[in-house]
Amino acid sequence: MEKDKILIVDDEDEIRRQLRWALSGDYEVIEASGKAKAIDLIREKKPQLLTLDICLDASLADTQEGMNILVEALNIDPKLKVIMITGNNNRELALRAIKLGAYDYYEKPINLEEIKVILKRALCIQKLERENERLTQELGERHKFENIIGSCPGMRDVFNIIRRVSPTDVTVLINGESGTGKELAARAVHYCSPRKDEPLGVINCGAIPENLLESELFGHERGSFTDAYTKKIGKLEMANKGTVFLDEIGEMSLGLQVKMLRFLQERTIERVGSSEHIVLDVRIVAATNSDLKKKILEGTFREDLYYRLSVVTILLPPLREREEDILLLAEYYLNRFAQENNKPVRGFNREAAKAMSEYSWPGNIRELENKIKRAVILANHSQIVPEDLGLRLNKENQIKSLKKAREELDIKFIQEALVKSKGSVSEAAKEIGISRVSFYDLIRKYKIAVEKTYSL
Repeated sequence: MEKDKILIVDDEDEIRRQLRWALSGDYEVIEASGKAKAIDLIREKKPQLLTLDICLDASLADTQEGMNILVEALNIDPKLKVIMITGNNNRELALRAIKLGAYDYYEKPINLEEIKVILKRALCIQKLERENERLTQELGERHKFENIIGSCPGMRDVFNIIRRVSPTDVTVLINGESGTGKELAARAVHYCSPRKDEPLGVINCGAIPENLLESELFGHERGSFTDAYTKKIGKLEMANKGTVFLDEIGEMSLGLQVKMLRFLQERTIERVGSSEHIVLDVRIVAATNSDLKKKILEGTFREDLYYRLSVVTILLPPLREREEDILLLAEYYLNRFAQENNKPVRGFNREAAKAMSEYSWPGNIRELENKIKRAVILANHSQIVPEDLGLRLNKENQIKSLKKAREELDIKFIQEALVKSKGSVSEAAKEIGISRVSFYDLIRKYKIAVEKTYSL
């Protein structure tokens, strides 16, 4: 069986000899006396453990090289366990090394039995961390659908609808708050469809001025308006045979809504400044964070266009309603940003995990992603703490009460549906618009006794 590797970095031959003699029975021991060789060995041999003398040249009392090796070693392998070896007068430096990511420190003179215990504990923790990372990655892949991560009942319903609607050509309306992943869902519809090898055009109807949006969608002829120096092909025409995603469709003007309705009915367009009819084969997926039915009542959105767009509607739940997905997403972003920024950050402490679970996430997944990125960059420890996230628990009671209120409302809603259906789970699920499996998940979550209470 292959032994775990330990790298001993010390400029004193006697210290290296002593540690090699004591540890060679349990580890494959490799050695270095300075920075250059140490870094080369870390890259080449990939040791699990490193003992590192803070002061590599006792005659010069040079502590900086030891610290530099520590930082560079953890940049190469954030899970490498580094034990700093220090003299009695260097405790403050050792504590500084701990803040930089060292696992522990040990004061000279070396007691071999004690350092063996420290190394054994460090190796055990490292193996647990690596296994946890592996399981987290597997979990993320298991609950990943076309780059969308989620395992809660609401997201399983979303994945199911996307799988069923993607092979068809029907228009799809995606509804959800800002930051819930509407564009990811639209891309999933496209890339799960027979059109996946054709173009996907994306246009944000709320980000382009009204006078330019028509040209962006339908194109224009040269000279059709001021500054139209050349002919322009619109997004609909460029995406022929593919899909066009219209984000924030609720911001489209009434005039353009008429033209979009005509396209959905006739599948033809006219470029601005042209009377030529161009026949297109384009699937439309639209998204909004607005209440389009309310806009219809206000006269700012056409009812006939709404029904053309919403042949199938996908409702993305806000993050505050995806409690079991919060830490799953947080771990995904933590691993991603730690790798991108070469930071030895390995997880969240208990308080940080609690703060994330109890926070209401008004900005949804986009806010979570930004907070995790901020935390990884600012973190001074191996684990993220609430301060890194910019979250505090001083509003804990208020957050809990809001969470409790939502749970009570969910329970009441489920109970009323069960009463109305006389205990039929299938009918109750249909009544509130979710799948039977998701309804059962909610029953288990809230421990609702269906048979005893509602089947009378």
